[in-house]
Amino acid sequence: MPLSEHEQRMLEQMERALYAEDPKFATALEGSGLRTYTRRRVYQAVAGFLVGIALLMAGMVAKQVWLSVVGFLVMLGCAVLAVTGWRKAPKPGEQPSGGQQTRRQPRQKRSMMDRIEQRWQRRRDEQGGH
Repeated sequence: MPLSEHEQRMLEQMERALYAEDPKFATALEGSGLRTYTRRRVYQAVAGFLVGIALLMAGMVAKQVWLSVVGFLVMLGCAVLAVTGWRKAPKPGEQPSGGQQTRRQPRQKRSMMDRIEQRWQRRRDEQGGH
């Protein structure tokens, strides 16, 4: 549901105030840390995959089928995390808000602002129900 002009102006004012008060935090919310986050997630998934291989091998050596199955499931889950994280990660030369800055950046901010607006509306509805 689109926001009214008044709500959009209020959100823009809140955003400007956030930038004025804490620009470092506002930049972090913008999504500049997305690449670091996805890269870290992929590395964790690769490490988990290696742990899964170790569990699979340990289960085979100890002749414990359940341990091998757990190792396989860990490997499978980590492989899914790595692939989905890799697809979401921006390319090395690409910035999340680069290139088409006028189109992408407002869309990212709106999605963050939409979540804030939804939370605000939910709180207002909960307080109004009392």
